[in-house]
Amino acid sequence: MRNVALIVLFALHAGPACAQPPSYQNRKDVKEFVGEMVKKHGLNRRELTRVLAQAKYQPAIVRAMDQPPESPLASWQAYRATFVKPERIEAGAQFWRRNAEALKRAAGEYGVPENVIVGIIGVETVFGRNIGTYRVIDALATLAFDYPKRSAYFRGELEHYLVFSRDQGINPLRVKGSYAGAIGIPQFMPGSYRQFAVDFDGDGQINLATSPADAIGSIGNFLKSHGWVQGQPVAVGAEVTGDGWRKLAEGGTVPATRISDLQSYGVKIAAGLPGDTLCALIELETPGQASDVRVTLQNFFVLTRYNRSNLYAAAVLDLAAEVERAKSAAPPVAGKDGK
Repeated sequence: MRNVALIVLFALHAGPACAQPPSYQNRKDVKEFVGEMVKKHGLNRRELTRVLAQAKYQPAIVRAMDQPPESPLASWQAYRATFVKPERIEAGAQFWRRNAEALKRAAGEYGVPENVIVGIIGVETVFGRNIGTYRVIDALATLAFDYPKRSAYFRGELEHYLVFSRDQGINPLRVKGSYAGAIGIPQFMPGSYRQFAVDFDGDGQINLATSPADAIGSIGNFLKSHGWVQGQPVAVGAEVTGDGWRKLAEGGTVPATRISDLQSYGVKIAAGLPGDTLCALIELETPGQASDVRVTLQNFFVLTRYNRSNLYAAAVLDLAAEVERAKSAAPPVAGKDGK
């Protein structure tokens, strides 16, 4: 009897912690989702049920969403150091040399500087080296049905993914990506993949997982579609005095202040920009050090459409600048004849 009691007691305490959600195809909310997909997009009910039956709940994905890898970083300098470091800079210079033609063409077609595209790819996946190890179907099913905080958003992304897979003739059980379901070299979510990805290498397919050219063109298209202003700076360094500038720093990244008005807030910039140019201001804080203050323009706001974090956008810019510097300093690649 004592052993039985211990077993029951253990089960009572261990059960909830070990419990797994029921298989997705047996859940009411999933069946309703399947019905919506059949009605809205004409997907095959049996095939869709088969796919979702093979999706696996991943508790590690929920943990990662609640505490992203960069979240413990308490300062701008610590965050920056994870991306702007010698090995990533050198990898970026090599990536740029290998894909120089596509980068130049994308800059001409979309108006987005080559170094910015390189910077995004470097921060996202170390130039395609780390595109993710989770099955996208597992990530999106887990977050769509077992992450209430953002379930509506991820149901939408799961919808995009399943329609995309059908339209592209892709097996939805085989694609791998990030814990959030982002795909390929530029880490596009399925909705962005469907809307902004382009066939930039001209092979008749859009493949962001294996084609650097497609990734380059797709990033250019994404940024242009979100309002990138060709030829305008992204951000400039600033000197600040007094406390008036803090009001600007609290105002977000939507450009709403004229350059000509910065002085009244105690902000000075070296760049000669037209006085009627609209701008914002960000403060990148590091405990124990002076903050890095930057005046940002429309293109910085566009970068935050790719990722909402000011830290992210600033890291992209800093990596972009360092990679461009390294590329310019590197000797040209020898041809087949050694010249």
